[in-house]
Amino acid sequence: MKQSLLALGLAAALPFAAAHAAEGVSYNYVEGGYTATNADLDADGFGVNASVAVHPNFHLFGAYMNQDIDHSPDDFDQWRLGVGYNHEISRNADLVTRLAYEKFDAGRGFDYDGYSVEVGLRGALAPNFEGHAMVGYEDYGSQFDDDFYGRLGAVVKFNPNWGLSGDVKFVSGDTQWFIGPRFTW
Repeated sequence: MKQSLLALGLAAALPFAAAHAAEGVSYNYVEGGYTATNADLDADGFGVNASVAVHPNFHLFGAYMNQDIDHSPDDFDQWRLGVGYNHEISRNADLVTRLAYEKFDAGRGFDYDGYSVEVGLRGALAPNFEGHAMVGYEDYGSQFDDDFYGRLGAVVKFNPNWGLSGDVKFVSGDTQWFIGPRFTW
């Protein structure tokens, strides 16, 4: 099933070989800010996200989060590295497919590797406002249940380079969110 989902995600993206990023959408950015997880054990901390376009239709991306678990001396790190494919479906919107290596490390033997695949839409909804909606699947192996998730996000642009970014991920009754400044080039 996992291989079928991965193959389906890639197959959906590959037929669109000659497209470019939608107008007003850049895949070159770095952002940092506050991140939190609302679950059985709440946590919060900082996160950094980045993306670099390596071709008009392909980008590399990465993310790092460190969160302290509330009312506990423990914390955890999450890493994400991947490749994305974007296909312009209208002047201001892209269909985006992403594949990523995932890492969760809480120390004390709680160290898991996995992967995720997601597909969704990203677009410039106004000259100073960009949004995205994604659905995805993540798997950390036999230690965790594999999960489907949804992500919603937006960027309010103050000028061509600076904006405020926000993202919310809904997975298995938990909510993970991020907010912080974004620099785009």
